[in-house]
Amino acid sequence: MKHRPIKASILTHNLSHNLSRVKNMTNSAPTWAVVKANAYGHGLEPALKAFRESEGIALLDLEHAAFARDLGWVGRILLLEGVFAEADYDDAVNISCEIVIHHEQQITWLIQWLGKQGPQKAAELLAKCPIWLKLNSGMNRLGFKSAQYGVSYEILKQIGCTVHHLTHFANADDPQIFPSVQDQWGIFSKATLYVDGLKSAANSAAIIGYSFTHADMTRPGIMLYGASPSGNYQDIADLDLKAGMNLRSEIIALQELQTGDTVGYGSQYVAPKNTKIAVIACGYADGYPRSAPNGTPVWVGKAENILDGQIAPIVGRVSMDMMMIDVSNISHAHIGSPVELWGELNPIDDVALPAKTVGYELMCGLTNRVKQEIL
Repeated sequence: MKHRPIKASILTHNLSHNLSRVKNMTNSAPTWAVVKANAYGHGLEPALKAFRESEGIALLDLEHAAFARDLGWVGRILLLEGVFAEADYDDAVNISCEIVIHHEQQITWLIQWLGKQGPQKAAELLAKCPIWLKLNSGMNRLGFKSAQYGVSYEILKQIGCTVHHLTHFANADDPQIFPSVQDQWGIFSKATLYVDGLKSAANSAAIIGYSFTHADMTRPGIMLYGASPSGNYQDIADLDLKAGMNLRSEIIALQELQTGDTVGYGSQYVAPKNTKIAVIACGYADGYPRSAPNGTPVWVGKAENILDGQIAPIVGRVSMDMMMIDVSNISHAHIGSPVELWGELNPIDDVALPAKTVGYELMCGLTNRVKQEIL
């Protein structure tokens, strides 16, 4: 029985390569490899295999942290959003997580939880779980403003915590937007000038563009998976980052359109001349963006070698299970010909940009019916 041909291949060797590129760009600064959202859709298990040279991983859920430990991860784990209830501190300690604190309630929960442990046990538990205090330097999403930051730091130190420091940049991928990296870095530097602890600020965009932010630990995310933080592939084209995922399928039908014929729902595309159309087994129920307009690129390879091929443009509206491309100029396009929707031959950013989204969303949006293989 042959299954529907769409498949996502997770390229662990490319993920490892991208981590090494981050290390090269940052003079081997320690990294938190960000693996939230199921490692940006690539799967936590292959990501842990690929990022074993990272000093730590950063994610959101205690459940995923426990899964990482079960898979054999012995490195550091950072809970990027901290805990969501007082009782979560029990699990965080048992799993040996480092914990972000970004609002007062999390400090209150910590104090209440420690009070139930007894002084000696509380000290032992605190030693297992360093705290990363988050400064809101302009993102205005999570974190303490500067006025509260110093007070929060002192409270945490008084109760015996090891405290480190982090912030997050809002516009490192676009220097024209306020607040700039320089603005936020200045606020962060001032707030942490006279305190102990490590500092972490640089996301992918800052790693690439602002070396002065690399500090003690970087937090690469999207670049580890081979896509651009700005959403424009040209911004990373010279960085030797490689796609972490190939999404591939096949041509399942061919149609010959006459001048004036339409194709797809809404008759969105009208053939300007006699046109050969190929139908691909991929649609928005697989996670491909319905918003992809005419002209969005698809790589069409030869049956014997997908590497030997060329780009064809989407025509018509992407439907639930299928999409159409113009293969009038591709003589090797036949039923069964392999296609790459995004990956090593067709950068994911080049698909996301015309669809008015970003590579992040496409990676995270693949649905369960797309089979995965780990290479």
